[in-house]
Amino acid sequence: MYQDTLQHYFGFDSLRPGQEAVITRILKGQSACAIFPTGSGKSLCYQLPAVQLPHLTLVISPLLALMKDQLGFLHSKNIPAATIDSTQSWEENQQVMQAVRDGTVKVLMISVERLNNERFRQFISNIPISLLVVDEAHCISEWGHNFRPDYLKLPQHRDWMKIPQVLLLTATATPAVIDDMREKFAIAEDNVVVTGFYRPNLDLTITPVEEAQKQHALLEQLSPTQPTIVYVTLQKTAEDLAQWLSQHGFQARAYHAGMDAERRQHIQQAFMNGDCQCIIATIAFGMGIDKADIRRVIHYDLPKSIENYSQEIGRAGRDGQTSHCTVLANKSSLNVLENFVYGDTPDLAAIDAVLAQIQNTNGPWEVILSRLSRDTNIRLLPLKTLLVYLEVHGIIEPQYTYFADYRFKPVMALDAIVAQFQGERQQFVSQIFACSPKARTWHTVDFDALWQHAQAERKRVVAAIDFFSEKGWIELESKQMTDVFRVLEPNFDRAALAGSLYQLFKNKEDNEIGRIQHMISFFESKQCLSHSLAHYFADHRAPEQCGHCSVCRGDAATLPANEAQPEVSANMLQAWCDPFLTACQSPPSTAAVTRFLSGMSSPLNTQLKARQMGGFAKLEAYPFRQVRDHVARLYPDLPE
Repeated sequence: MYQDTLQHYFGFDSLRPGQEAVITRILKGQSACAIFPTGSGKSLCYQLPAVQLPHLTLVISPLLALMKDQLGFLHSKNIPAATIDSTQSWEENQQVMQAVRDGTVKVLMISVERLNNERFRQFISNIPISLLVVDEAHCISEWGHNFRPDYLKLPQHRDWMKIPQVLLLTATATPAVIDDMREKFAIAEDNVVVTGFYRPNLDLTITPVEEAQKQHALLEQLSPTQPTIVYVTLQKTAEDLAQWLSQHGFQARAYHAGMDAERRQHIQQAFMNGDCQCIIATIAFGMGIDKADIRRVIHYDLPKSIENYSQEIGRAGRDGQTSHCTVLANKSSLNVLENFVYGDTPDLAAIDAVLAQIQNTNGPWEVILSRLSRDTNIRLLPLKTLLVYLEVHGIIEPQYTYFADYRFKPVMALDAIVAQFQGERQQFVSQIFACSPKARTWHTVDFDALWQHAQAERKRVVAAIDFFSEKGWIELESKQMTDVFRVLEPNFDRAALAGSLYQLFKNKEDNEIGRIQHMISFFESKQCLSHSLAHYFADHRAPEQCGHCSVCRGDAATLPANEAQPEVSANMLQAWCDPFLTACQSPPSTAAVTRFLSGMSSPLNTQLKARQMGGFAKLEAYPFRQVRDHVARLYPDLPE
């Protein structure tokens, strides 16, 4: 069925375990789900069928770097593949779209956000598609460790694109997440293929260590000649630790999302080439890293979850040689991990404020996310999640996105640009420039004036100035990105809907906190770590005693507890909170006051310049729930 294709395109005589089962199901016209460890050939499960299926294979991938790697591989095998992404010019996108229409492209890779683009949706709705592939498919599950709200809409996207088959790919999914993914796409249980998670070459160690001793414990783990990744939680820790290790004779470099892309690429390349042996990294480092000889992965800080831990240690020993994975563990950073979770749950009143905006809108609902975030005190990521929930509930539907403000600086004379056109087009271009007043060197496009004087549609004006920019005739700046939604159902019960949406976020919060507690229990497990880890990811074939983990060596861990914090008096708490409460225009929620005392970022704290207040971050060393209880007792009339 596929042997000739396998040999001709990929040069393989046989498939790895699991690949055959998945590929056979796809070629029989069924949907499937592949749960394979990192580096075990998930991608071939769609690459091979893509050559044999009659129409396009559409791949949803979460990272541009991963798409580029996959495209490079497909091109090396002479398989026609392409991507439409934000780095391409208008002309490049048009070329790809034409090749897809012509049927000369077999694999098209996009981000999930691309499906929010109305123009792309119009294009892809006319293309026959054989297979939808969802890479990192655990992102679709709210019970997964890396939930991405736009993934929730993929089942709906699949329906309107009329795609007959789906292939879900992931390396890290618990049984609950597997069931959730499978049910959302109606994939039969028999079509879920789990190849096994157990890695016999990874030596797992949990080392209990007090916070003050961690740096010296790290030094004992390092070898100057072995490629090593040290994972930390905060960017500042990465910088400080890299500097400290350099002072102690180790060639260490920090790597985190706060660096510009060019610098990150340079550091990553130095590590890949062997010019730098030790990277101190936040979780920004690792996706798409395919270095076979990483000998050590050390968690200097606790990972965010068992899923994150497994992904990060999964980068070690891909050449099959023994590699050591160590956690320098204590409970002192638990508050930091938990506060990431608590900071993302919107207040009930904030959700209600968003719903009120929708109900009070006549016509399309236009949203500048940063402004809505500030006005409602909802962080950007949970705000995007809320909007997706509203889409899934059938309240709103995305239409298109535009930039509210456009300004340009001519590179050539405006008359010369006008002269490039003739007839009605020339008149249209003249009207654009006539309605774009100049301040010093920059012209600002006045869309209202263009409509009043020339009935020029905004969409056509934007297309024109985009064209001028691509030609190099003007330098273009755009800002204030605005999302436009159609309100499908304005007559909802606002209180009931706000309550049910708030409960969704609270359930997610409880799940995330439970995930952190589960991770602590795993690190303190009295059972073989390799067996427990495999079992967590639905692999029931791992040995009960691996012989290469700290538990099997008789060193089950008990993590040092947090230092006990002193009691906080009601008078002290009131002295810290009252200036914050006075600065708020309306009574804040108990959670908002708690976020202030815990030193967490929020739109409200930014607006009020809360960092300059004496009470900000005074209780950051205390558990969030404990602080919230104190605030609720002191201010019982505040909303939840």
